[in-house]
Amino acid sequence: MKYIDYRVVDTIGIVVLNRPEKRNALNFEMVSELKAAFSNLEADEHVKVIVLRAEGSVFSAGADLKYLEDLQRFSYDDNLADSTHLKELLLQIYTLKKVVIAEVQGHAIAGGCGLVSVCDFVFSVPEASFGYTEVRIGFIPAIVLVFLLRKIGEARVKYLTLSGQLITAAEACQLGIVNRIIPSESLAGEVLTFAKNLSISNSGEAMKTTKQVIAQVQSMPLDEALSFAAEMNAKSRSSDDCRKGISAFLRKDKVTW
Repeated sequence: MKYIDYRVVDTIGIVVLNRPEKRNALNFEMVSELKAAFSNLEADEHVKVIVLRAEGSVFSAGADLKYLEDLQRFSYDDNLADSTHLKELLLQIYTLKKVVIAEVQGHAIAGGCGLVSVCDFVFSVPEASFGYTEVRIGFIPAIVLVFLLRKIGEARVKYLTLSGQLITAAEACQLGIVNRIIPSESLAGEVLTFAKNLSISNSGEAMKTTKQVIAQVQSMPLDEALSFAAEMNAKSRSSDDCRKGISAFLRKDKVTW
């Protein structure tokens, strides 16, 4: 692949944005490569958890400026197809059957911040800045808004997307965008340790189903959401993983996933 790398380390899939000379800016080809990498890792039965990281000093500065210039010459249909392409990537990560951890070693701006926003966990260095700055160039963060509203709520989304302000990693943590702040020299190691602990301690099937329930119940009326949750609860009880986990718990054995 030209713009990203990906590999498997034990049970951990690692996806790397690899355009450091362009501050890992997103273009059509990079989005395509990310979609392919996530699809392949999702299908790999040996992979339990996926880490999204980047080369260079910036996680991602958002859309490639040359690409943005080219988009101005696109027709509406061309732009809609391109927007749909990005939407498919964000939805893919959000609904992926495996947990995705963003390892943010530098600034995550605009589309780069959008990528971070759809991951299940976000670990960041204290020096990183975050922001949805699209309004400052007359653009809108329309697609990520749908996910961000679910994650942090309307008031916080309005503050971030209407102001276009950059915020610190500490502020992003307070708002619920970042889960943990880790010094740069320890970031990769701690993310990998966390990912390995998830893959060893937790049932992959249970994490997949939990993600599915979280993604679906938020758009349902209360009664429908509770009925769906009860159905998923009942199905989970009869799963092989649940039987294995309960049996080990009752025997006071350590279960290995």
